[in-house]
Amino acid sequence: MTGRRRPSSRPFQAAVAALCTVIGASVLTGCGAVPGLAQADESDPITVMTWAPEGTKATNMPGMPAMAKAYARWVNDSGGINGRPLKIITCNERNDAIQAARCAQQAKEEKAVAVVGSYSQHGRSFISPLEVAGIPYIGGYGLTQEEFNSPYSYPVNGGQAALLVGNGRQLASVCDRVSLVRPDTIAGDELPELLDTGLRAGKRGSAHDVRAPEDAGEYSDQARNALGGVGADGALGTLASGAELKNSCVTAALGNRTGTFFDSFRRVQEDHPKVRIASVLGSVRQSLVDSTGGSSSPLEGTYATGWYPAADDPRWDPMNKVIKKYAFDDNRIDPADPGTQTTWIAYTALRSVLRSLKDNDISARTVRNALDHGQAVDTGGLTPTLRWGYGDALNVPNYSRIVNPDVTYQVVRNGQLVPVSKGFVNVAKTLERYNPAD
Repeated sequence: MTGRRRPSSRPFQAAVAALCTVIGASVLTGCGAVPGLAQADESDPITVMTWAPEGTKATNMPGMPAMAKAYARWVNDSGGINGRPLKIITCNERNDAIQAARCAQQAKEEKAVAVVGSYSQHGRSFISPLEVAGIPYIGGYGLTQEEFNSPYSYPVNGGQAALLVGNGRQLASVCDRVSLVRPDTIAGDELPELLDTGLRAGKRGSAHDVRAPEDAGEYSDQARNALGGVGADGALGTLASGAELKNSCVTAALGNRTGTFFDSFRRVQEDHPKVRIASVLGSVRQSLVDSTGGSSSPLEGTYATGWYPAADDPRWDPMNKVIKKYAFDDNRIDPADPGTQTTWIAYTALRSVLRSLKDNDISARTVRNALDHGQAVDTGGLTPTLRWGYGDALNVPNYSRIVNPDVTYQVVRNGQLVPVSKGFVNVAKTLERYNPAD
């Protein structure tokens, strides 16, 4: 691809590190400890942190820290990282900006060499403390712009940007009119223009934007708004309730509350013409399809855009074996959940980097250096080969750290999320057309 670029590290931090290296940190008492310079004993554990919200009224992702713990048990049972054990510290991010910052501060206090496979919508709160501490953020879920413009962030997927652009492209093939139901949050404010970028690539108009509280118990008003936005409120003529309104679609991206929305939507739509529904993986999951009736679920026929292969793809077999052996009784882990899958891929990247380093020189600094110099990560076909070196990122405004522009198109068929077609869909060119409003 052309037009690629990579943001440079912050000049002040680089100057301090260089000065302390040349003169000697012990001489310059004003330097303090340069993050990641101390060497560890070969028998010391390698400390890593994973955070995610748990027990909140909004989106919860307990499977991510649980998957991190299972991964560490597997690695340590297999001899560790060249003999050194992997120690996982977890933090409940609570969907709270202050707590997200506290989790980042804890990563510094615990001397974590990286934060890996984590979930937070509060990028502004956690990225800055990580940058100050020199700690890389590897394989975040991909909710915020900060994860895609900080030089300390190393994403393994294209984040919400790729999902929404991909969902727009997918829907453009079948929908003349689209309503988007999304969280009324800072992170949610980024979604409409991303979806519209995909729709425009398919020569469709902008979606009707429906804001929704992320912790509501029901969404009847938002369902009526979404239906009205695609003409299913009677504005298009004489279609009776229950009739199909072709070429009209409602897509929802509300995380754990997407099921609640579609439950409200189903009841509201009984008095309106039927429209096609869609979502992004993470908002629609196999567990949601199962809990709403399987093959008789109202989600039957739903389009979904994801980052990775379908959950029954054999490329997930290594992860499933680890879960079965090291977390067989942990019901927090759903192998079909994109959060669990992202954590697995993020730790695969971390392990690849750690094994490339000297046993006694593993630190936040050396991990970053390896990543910045193009350390290649093979994820077993779950993503393209991942690299974060100079020139590997796309030229996308506000998302300049995207190195993986691939998505998958899936559909709920006979109660199962299955691929619409084989392989990945590369949305790089569409992403690079993204032009956010000032």
